[in-house]
Amino acid sequence: MKLRFAKMHGLGNDFMVVDLVTQRGMPKPEDVRTWSDRRTGVGFDQLLAALPPGDPDADFRMRIFNADGSEAEQCGNGARCFARFVVDEGLTVKRDLLVETEGGSIRTELLGDDQVRVDMGVPSTDPAAVPFLATEAATSYLVDLGDDRIEVTPVSMGNPHAVVFVDNVSRADIEGIGRALQHHERFPEQVNVGFLQVVDRRFGRLRVYERGAGETRACGSGACAAMVAGRLHDRFEPRAKMSLPGGKIRLEWQGRGSPAKLSGPTQSVYTGRIEL
Repeated sequence: MKLRFAKMHGLGNDFMVVDLVTQRGMPKPEDVRTWSDRRTGVGFDQLLAALPPGDPDADFRMRIFNADGSEAEQCGNGARCFARFVVDEGLTVKRDLLVETEGGSIRTELLGDDQVRVDMGVPSTDPAAVPFLATEAATSYLVDLGDDRIEVTPVSMGNPHAVVFVDNVSRADIEGIGRALQHHERFPEQVNVGFLQVVDRRFGRLRVYERGAGETRACGSGACAAMVAGRLHDRFEPRAKMSLPGGKIRLEWQGRGSPAKLSGPTQSVYTGRIEL
């Protein structure tokens, strides 16, 4: 059967998005791996599937598959593209949505000019929520990587993140440190690793090494985690901008117990059909 899809991106973080509300069929991990290939397939960081919700108060359910076929709990840029997709496809006329994900429900809002705001919910720094193996709760921890010790700030945005502060994000060992932390025994479910350079209290630079995808041009949940880490270390104001390789995103976090929010542009690239 042929499955309709859209190719979209948010700041270069790109997605294949499929409507499984009006279409039948669920891609298998091997389908995702084949389609994600940038030479022989569609090419993307994640595949997003729009499904009917299980919660009667929600509008949709979003499933997120990494390029390697594994499933992710949360994706901020994906949520922004998802919100635009369901409107473009005529699946809803609502501009404010409640969307179920494996990492919890999130709220999206279409702002106009292709801008979408996402309320990602309340972050958690509880090590068990990330999960991160620690004997006691702290803001940051030292993790042994061979002969080196790296200071990390673990944050759960519904998916696991570890934020590393660096002096210059352009010179950071994204691949080496990112891969080592991602597979470290203290992160039993692996982790998305963000490398954050704080420029001033309202602006930072960020690169993210994602589970199942490697370094991506942008990561919405990673930007939120970086904002949380920056605020916990008293290095950001409650509102700040983050520059990622794919562009800039606006962030807000008032502090513990409050939701993290991000807003930025989305872009629809093309639509097509693919054999399932």
